[in-house]
Amino acid sequence: MATYQRFEDLPVWRAAADLYDRTDDFIDAAPPRLTNSFRDQLERAALSVSNNIAEGFERGTTNELLMFLYIARGSAGEVRSMLIVASRRPYLSNLRSEISDLISLAESCSRQLRAWADSLQNSDIAGPRHLNDQTRAAYEHAQERKQGAAHFQQLLAQHLPPDHPLHPKNRPPSGL
Repeated sequence: MATYQRFEDLPVWRAAADLYDRTDDFIDAAPPRLTNSFRDQLERAALSVSNNIAEGFERGTTNELLMFLYIARGSAGEVRSMLIVASRRPYLSNLRSEISDLISLAESCSRQLRAWADSLQNSDIAGPRHLNDQTRAAYEHAQERKQGAAHFQQLLAQHLPPDHPLHPKNRPPSGL
């Protein structure tokens, strides 16, 4: 799993920044009949996705990051909702393809945020704010032990007699 030092390097932040850029282009291309309040709300919601990812990333605890990821996901949903409503307006029919692409991008951001949040919820690290040299070393040591134990089990299993129930070729496929 890649470790990122800057939020700007996160693939989901880049997708969210692209969502904002493309939403801004859509707003510029939309006819004047699209109200200023709708434009403003759509722009704010689109910008909120990348801003909340950045703010959560910079906070330093897993719980705070999770909170901001869910806020960002909510903003992606707001963008999607507004675009779906906009796509129903006859005066925007010439922009339906662009609206559809934006909806897909907002959905992609939402899926990425959900996957990241799910992985964080299963993490045993409270976040970099809680790490010092001692806790970081203990965590890395525990990770190395887990990997070493798994490797040892693999080696051991390979040296079992072929008819042994724990031999790799006698075990059912994983996921069953």
